[in-house]
Amino acid sequence: MGRDLALAFPIARQTFEEANDALGFDLAELCFNGPEEQLRLTEFTQPAIFTVSVAALRVLSAAGAAADYLAGHSLGEYSANVAAGAVEFATTARTVRRRGQLMQEAVPAGQGAMAAVLGMQVAAVVAVCQDASREVGAPVEPANMNAPEQTVISGATAAVERAIVLAKERGAKRAVMLQVSAPFHCSLMQPARDALAPVLEGIAFSPAKTPVVVNVDAKLMTDGPELRDALIRQVTGAVRWTESMQLLIAQGVTTFVEVGPGKVLSGLLRQIDRSQKCGQVEDPASLEKLLAALAVSQ
Repeated sequence: MGRDLALAFPIARQTFEEANDALGFDLAELCFNGPEEQLRLTEFTQPAIFTVSVAALRVLSAAGAAADYLAGHSLGEYSANVAAGAVEFATTARTVRRRGQLMQEAVPAGQGAMAAVLGMQVAAVVAVCQDASREVGAPVEPANMNAPEQTVISGATAAVERAIVLAKERGAKRAVMLQVSAPFHCSLMQPARDALAPVLEGIAFSPAKTPVVVNVDAKLMTDGPELRDALIRQVTGAVRWTESMQLLIAQGVTTFVEVGPGKVLSGLLRQIDRSQKCGQVEDPASLEKLLAALAVSQ
């Protein structure tokens, strides 16, 4: 992950070096060579994805591409804030590692879970969660509203399991448990939110040079303290991704670029609005393809 970028572009190598220095261990070695078991631990996953995303962003910026708006899904909102100039890279790398540690510690292993519900409108998923929570006596809540008919739910394991049954009974095309290390973006993350808040409050946030769509409100923000508060609130709050993308489309955005490892967000955008153009940057080949597409569109 990120190795081809680092081999091809000095600015990407420099990004990994900055991350290594900030974190106090060789993140580049972990990203490039594993072991995968360690990389899957969220305290390492989060700074790894964040660093690869910023490395790709810097390469893209050096090629002359600039964004009119920025957005990031969950962890990606930290990358968006760095891209907007609201907070500096090294501090954020340390913060996202701490975020991962706190999220992992918030709920004992096995007590929390997440599931994807497909082919069901958000309002129906909300009702499923409310009924499952009431029946079981434990929380389960919508965590990621990813697309009009794709919602991820999060909460206590028994409540998530009950919600899966109810969703299938009520017509969901699929409802499946996800392989995750903790129940993110729900009320069970309150201990992580409480512990992360003073960490973020100790960091200076500048006004964003480019507006950022924040997850919890699906609104554009540039004010530094408001951006910081949104990061605190998103620990227990849902990622309103569908609304965030619809907001950008309403602003007149016609070209979206997914920066960092994978193509998950590109796939979600196709479910939200198939008419939108979407590119992606995670390695030299995808960068070259994107830059050619942008040149044609201009």
